Amino acid sequence: MASDKLGTDFHLARHRLPISPTVTLSLEKFNIPRYMATLPLFSKMQQDELERIAGGGALRRVERGKILFRAGEPCNEFHVVVLGQVKLFAISPTGVEKVIELCGPSDSFAEAVMFLDMPYVVSAQTLTEGLVLTIDKSTVLGEIEGNPTFALRMLAGLSRRLHGLIKDVEGYALHSGVQRVIGYLLADCKGEDCEPVGPMTVSLPVSKAAIASRLSLTPEYFSRVLNELETAGLIRVEKRDIHIVDTADLATYQPR
Repeated sequence: MASDKLGTDFHLARHRLPISPTVTLSLEKFNIPRYMATLPLFSKMQQDELERIAGGGALRRVERGKILFRAGEPCNEFHVVVLGQVKLFAISPTGVEKVIELCGPSDSFAEAVMFLDMPYVVSAQTLTEGLVLTIDKSTVLGEIEGNPTFALRMLAGLSRRLHGLIKDVEGYALHSGVQRVIGYLLADCKGEDCEPVGPMTVSLPVSKAAIASRLSLTPEYFSRVLNELETAGLIRVEKRDIHIVDTADLATYQPR
């Protein structure tokens, strides 16, 4: 039953719906191999393969505001968000924080740094209470040596991360702040299950300040854009719930 509940929570959180403020799932009853089978990185692997990797994994419950690691610390593992939200961030020499990435359920991070034998280049902190699965580097390398398919999946995952970084740079260089906010709101409306037109509700998983930093915007500017879109009749804001009147109209909006 615990695993079935996890599957439901995972699906909801993946679509930016808020999780319960208190994570009550028993760690002892959590089936790590079964959970791993739901992730693209480990899908279609045999049970014995999943159990080998799970043997090098550790599931931990984390409170809100927990520092998982800091830039400069040794990196000997990678991490998967099971429940909750984690931000990857850097601090400028002047002390300004920049959110590099927001990771939600099923998102993994630190794989590339792990393979490079480098220390962490960013810091990671939880934004909500949640569960994080950490997988040891030696276990991953051992599986890669004997499983070419798994090695290809790791490469595919790293390629997706690189593609995402390229899209980020493109967005910062070529897209206005308004376009970046619209792109974020419509990010979940690009899959096969999303209707091309019609209403949709996006529940912001973290604070507006964190999302603004992720989009390289100030919190004030992010709020101004939301007000502009609401004034234009394209969205309706209720705290962290953003009700989109019509996704097609929002996608084609051009500020005056």
